[in-house]
Amino acid sequence: MTVEERMEYQGFEGVAEFVVEDQMFYGRVVSPRDVIGFEGTDLEELEESFHRAVDGYLEVCAENGKEP
Repeated sequence: MTVEERMEYQGFEGVAEFVVEDQMFYGRVVSPRDVIGFEGTDLEELEESFHRAVDGYLEVCAENGKEP
């Protein structure tokens, strides 16, 4: 069984799937250029991880003068 969760933050879309065997959500930020992953054991942790991943990505882009 797979449960898919979609979320949005600062204009970025995140998609995550729940893996029953691991009892974990594994997700990725939908981005045309880079691979950005996040994970969590419940929806609250998943959302926090997604926000941290996007914030971190934006920080790295700003530090490197790269367009996100």
